[in-house]
Amino acid sequence: MASISRRQFNKDVVNCLGSTAVAGAAGAFASRMLAAETLNFQSIWLNDPEFIGYMIAIDNGYYAAEGFQVNYMPGGPDVIPEGALLSGKADISLTHLTGVVKAVAEKGAPLKVIGTQYQKSPVGVISLEQNNIRQPKDLVGKTVACPPLSMSTFLAMLKVNGVPREKVRVVPYTFSPVPLVKGEVDAVVDFVIELPFLAEQKGGKKTSYFLVWDAGMPLFIDLFTVTADTLKNKRSQLVKFLRASRKGWMENNADPSKYPARYANSWFKGNGSSLEAENFHNKTQIPFMANPKGLFVLDAASIDASLAALEHVGLKGSRDIFDLTLLAEV
Repeated sequence: MASISRRQFNKDVVNCLGSTAVAGAAGAFASRMLAAETLNFQSIWLNDPEFIGYMIAIDNGYYAAEGFQVNYMPGGPDVIPEGALLSGKADISLTHLTGVVKAVAEKGAPLKVIGTQYQKSPVGVISLEQNNIRQPKDLVGKTVACPPLSMSTFLAMLKVNGVPREKVRVVPYTFSPVPLVKGEVDAVVDFVIELPFLAEQKGGKKTSYFLVWDAGMPLFIDLFTVTADTLKNKRSQLVKFLRASRKGWMENNADPSKYPARYANSWFKGNGSSLEAENFHNKTQIPFMANPKGLFVLDAASIDASLAALEHVGLKGSRDIFDLTLLAEV
């Protein structure tokens, strides 16, 4: 959607200059203007309500009102958001703290976190209620489907809770409720803001879950992350991005049933979900984003807890990777 606006902008600039003799110069001018007025934003997953606030901000002109456009780039299982930042493809990415700290520690990546979408990670261990899995110790002798992105965190959670790794069978996860519904696995590691609804919808059996965050691994996800150069050179644009994005999320959260229906045949088309599931997702994620100081704010105590949890996955992070001064300007 944003790319169409940018192509039209380039066309309008050329037409305004009104001469074939200067068309080449006009195109170069438009390209420079476009580069200066566009932020490339890398999402972390496929289009769904997890990112609806940014979609609203694009469609409702909140970014445009701040004087720039956002080039929204969907994520997916093959997208590495930290890589998009380091390659220059993205100005700002949503990331997981584990990936950021790993990139900084292992590659010296100059990454900075400037805020967070979720105050508490919605990643949990989800099961059918009949399986009686309420805490990590209940996983002994069970089969759990876990995606690669969550594997190190899940294994660290087992360790923190004194659950022997060899006592839990871990298999690949395909981001589907079907194996859980069919009884092929006892539990899955996924977002609790949608998967339980899909499992109950497909299987007709009640689900239960516990959050990995509450089980000793409070690791942030969906962090707003940039490079040190972008922070230095595009600080004012980043502040405007946070302000317009916050406005998009506030608009969404005021009525979480409003936009999923609108986006069923546009942003969300072909994502394999259902309107009912997207409404559930959109409503259920709101408490995970709430902070009394405002959306996107990172609390010092939560940062310290998250950095401490990282040590259980063999990573040592520093408060230096966080720059919370931009949020004070939003």
